[in-house]
Amino acid sequence: MDEATACAVLTAAPGVGPATLTRLLAAVGSGLAVLELATSRRAKSTLLDVLGPDGGVAAEGVVAIAATAEDCASLLLRSELTILLVTDPGYPALLRATRDPPAVLFVRGTLDVLSASHIVAVVGTRRPTEGGRRIAGRIAAGIAGLDGVIVSGLAVGIDGAAHAAAVAMGGLTIAILGGGHDQLYPRTHARLADEIAARGGAVVSESAPWVRPARWSFPQRNRIISGLSAATIVVEAGIGSGALITAKSALEQGRAVFVVPGPLDVPTSAGCLALLRSAPDATRIVAGVPELLVDLELTTGRRGSGPNRSEAALAEAGVVEREVATLVATGVGTVDALVAATELPVATVLAALTMLETRGLVLDALGRYRPAGALVASAGRRRRQPNVPAGRAPPLPW
Repeated sequence: MDEATACAVLTAAPGVGPATLTRLLAAVGSGLAVLELATSRRAKSTLLDVLGPDGGVAAEGVVAIAATAEDCASLLLRSELTILLVTDPGYPALLRATRDPPAVLFVRGTLDVLSASHIVAVVGTRRPTEGGRRIAGRIAAGIAGLDGVIVSGLAVGIDGAAHAAAVAMGGLTIAILGGGHDQLYPRTHARLADEIAARGGAVVSESAPWVRPARWSFPQRNRIISGLSAATIVVEAGIGSGALITAKSALEQGRAVFVVPGPLDVPTSAGCLALLRSAPDATRIVAGVPELLVDLELTTGRRGSGPNRSEAALAEAGVVEREVATLVATGVGTVDALVAATELPVATVLAALTMLETRGLVLDALGRYRPAGALVASAGRRRRQPNVPAGRAPPLPW
């Protein structure tokens, strides 16, 4: 058994969280040494000397897990997960800089994505409105379209919409689990998790693969979502929503928080509005997807000389559709304005808009058409970037 596996085994011990494991490693020297100590005759009393009088549950947990350490190690080997220790060079620096980073991460997928330069969290309620789900998808698609990485919790609702939109864009996304990999929750997102890992993203947990998720484990994992990210975006959240816990963690970690406001009488907007009211100096309003991309400083065309995704999405479109899409991306949004700009019949412009809507490239918002999906990236580059005041929210690290 190597050191990484030993530390991974210890994370499965009842009562052993990140702080306790860190204390054990500092006092005893290594995970292997802790397991060896836990099999000695005076194991519990020695562990209590290290952990203090309140460490009884953890001491018993370590002794119990040490007795089955080899079986646990075999399970880890069969899981084919990568074990990443907080002391490893590949551990994400943003997460390590938080107050209580996980001592161990279990990763399925690509490690490099955890340290990507533009990671943004998109979170929200498990019971979103259809509009909220659509906005989450547009935000995630816009960020992924500019090579940003989406991180969320793989839950149903806003989380799932954000992950799915990033995958559909061919972008990268990171899913943080509330339990072990073998106890994936919700099971309905098993296929989505497979796609995330297969397409260059990562599915991550701080729990050993056989550990079942618990009610307390989801709020705990939210600190990882915000800790990996330079900015957290809350799309829809009711009062008491877990997304607000993520936002609070982000604020405590000194990260930027963006909030999508909503109608006063919609329950899924109540948490967002309360967050804006309680932290007006530390949060920023999402006034639109193109505007958000400007605020996130993701509109600088970092793709190099190759074709961007909006161009790829329009490759199979007709000449009229491409012309109309280009105008919508620059802010020409009404049918009358598009007819005047193209000098085409109304029926032709409407037909082009219908085809673009079908392709997910434009969205009709009360009679005004706005870019969606891959076209959001183009909109961010083409529109004049406003001089948005930074307020007192922390600056983005890029």
